Amino acid sequence: MVLKGLIGLVIAGALAVSPVMAEVVVRIAPPHFIVERRPPPPGREYVWVSGYHRWDGNAYAWTPGMWQQPPRLHAHWVAHRWVHRHGGWVLVEGHWR
Repeated sequence: MVLKGLIGLVIAGALAVSPVMAEVVVRIAPPHFIVERRPPPPGREYVWVSGYHRWDGNAYAWTPGMWQQPPRLHAHWVAHRWVHRHGGWVLVEGHWR
């Protein structure tokens, strides 16, 4: 009974879960991207992984960027991004390509 009530609140509120792709759909548009000031890299082999807004279940929260070593030679970072679909916004996770 409690679970049923919680599911109703989630679907009625700012969130919805798309059953087709099992994605979290946020019905509130993400805030504007924050331009970060990058500290100096710790070494030549590091790549900047930019920050992004994540949804914490109640609101957007900024996750700051950081320097990371690529997992393999010639890998590059594809940044997190929010895309509009399923009647809201879905986060496409950043990844190494």
